[in-house]
Amino acid sequence: MLRQHALLPALAAATLAVTGCTTSVTDATDNRPSSATEGVVEYPVSLENCGKTYTYTEAPRRVVVMNGGSVGEVTSLLALGVADRVVANAQSYGASDVPGRAAAIDALPTGGFTKNDLQDIPREAMLNQRPDLVISTGGGGFAADLGFATRADLAAAGANTYVPRTNCGATTTLTGTPTIEDSYAMLRDFGTIFDVRGRADRLIADSRRAVAETAARVAGQPKKNVLLAFAGMGAGDFSAIAADGVWNDVMDKAGAVNPFRRGDGAMFASIDKEQLAATPIDGLVVVNHRTADIDTVAQRMLAQFPQWPATKTNSYAVLSDSVYFGPSNDIGVRRIASLVHPELFR
Repeated sequence: MLRQHALLPALAAATLAVTGCTTSVTDATDNRPSSATEGVVEYPVSLENCGKTYTYTEAPRRVVVMNGGSVGEVTSLLALGVADRVVANAQSYGASDVPGRAAAIDALPTGGFTKNDLQDIPREAMLNQRPDLVISTGGGGFAADLGFATRADLAAAGANTYVPRTNCGATTTLTGTPTIEDSYAMLRDFGTIFDVRGRADRLIADSRRAVAETAARVAGQPKKNVLLAFAGMGAGDFSAIAADGVWNDVMDKAGAVNPFRRGDGAMFASIDKEQLAATPIDGLVVVNHRTADIDTVAQRMLAQFPQWPATKTNSYAVLSDSVYFGPSNDIGVRRIASLVHPELFR
């Protein structure tokens, strides 16, 4: 989501392939109009976002997508078939759990501006894009003290703004307990904003079906401990461990549990080796953002804890965007379930 001015902005500058089971949720990159999915929104339409109401008089035509260490927003636009409206995109992991998606992201216009120290779009560069919609991963993407155009600046320039609902705050702490439902909420909002409600509904229905099928398969099985680690973040292999985030719901649906979830809204934790050694890890998930030789990184992590069940069975998976907010959480559910309950997916 990384989800991401509510992620760590400093980490976004430091970070920033994948194979796996895909489901019925795929990207609608051909942008084909459909009478069943478009032309049903009667403009003007108003949406509440982060405590304010924004009115759209037509579908946006000049969209800017801020970085924030995320790809959840741009992948949602791709999945909905409206990425042709993007005039500047700052999001990319260089990897995806959906074939072809990383290349589709990298093919989007970047706006030609110089990014700031947070690897994002500074105020003047933003205003020069003449956007009618700016999408930020978190409320911090509109913070004046960080050098960004504020929501008021953009409103004065004729642009609406959007932040996924659990990231409205300007800090690195989530403003709610995120679940897969929040990914669906973003798809639903974009479906309304861009007049593709039917397509959004279909993506959500397909994802729900896939998640339910996997959850049913692992129902009644013992929950397995999964360590979700972010390669390349921080000073060491275990400097950025998943704490609170949508990934906990992904794990739950997969018949797994995050032993390092915190409950205080902090997305990441740095876990010392004593605590890691004392925690039986049944499966390791390494999240890839442009990390060279990611499998070697995963093997190095496992080798440091030979007592883990995961090490004894070489149980690890490399994932990317499916564990964050976005249209592909069902893929993450399936991959993690297959990792920790392989006997059910042979």
